[in-house]
Amino acid sequence: MDTQLKYRGVIRNVLQSHADYRASLPDAYTSQVLFDDERGQYLVLDIGWNGDQYLHSVPIHLSLIGDKIWVQCDDTEEGIVNDLTDAGVTKNDIVLGFRHPKVRQYTGFAVA
Repeated sequence: MDTQLKYRGVIRNVLQSHADYRASLPDAYTSQVLFDDERGQYLVLDIGWNGDQYLHSVPIHLSLIGDKIWVQCDDTEEGIVNDLTDAGVTKNDIVLGFRHPKVRQYTGFAVA
């Protein structure tokens, strides 16, 4: 199976689980998953009201570049990489894009 096709499904499942969990929290905002397979961009979007504050936030942003999943933003407590590795993605196929390129070699994940 094509790696990109396989990882698209993994990303969709993992992000949908996160959005469903976030939507179940007792806040007035909703969580949506945005998929752009053509450009390889995948987001969880929180939008709505949290008390008197308007919320428009992207807690998770993943990119599929080549055969690697790039974690561009991860504002979760447990870390999205844990869910990705639990779903069968190897650490060699995950790039922590939010880490400076000079320190990626020390993360235990792919550098690019």
